[in-house]
Amino acid sequence: MGDLSIDQLINVAASMLASAVCAMFVVTYHLRATWWRTDVGRNLMGLPAAIGALCLYTVLVSIWPDGCFAIVMRGVRTAVILGISVLMAQRIRMLLKAQRQHRDEPQV
Repeated sequence: MGDLSIDQLINVAASMLASAVCAMFVVTYHLRATWWRTDVGRNLMGLPAAIGALCLYTVLVSIWPDGCFAIVMRGVRTAVILGISVLMAQRIRMLLKAQRQHRDEPQV
């Protein structure tokens, strides 16, 4: 990691911070809520977990940029990106459902 430029080091440090904050949210939410019981709860847990994993990928691939580990991590990154896409699609579905329910409620 000693051969990283200052901008790369800043990127790694920011990614470490973001990964840690995402992990803190995941642990706190897991301990304080029954998140697995609802679509919203699962989405609230899944998105920061996926974003944290993506940030962790940045850190790890900066430490080990070559070799088998980097190849495996690129596959993991692809899976995480696809997971984020699924979670965002789930959010769109939840948004449309909530708007539909709100529209169908009688107005006072």
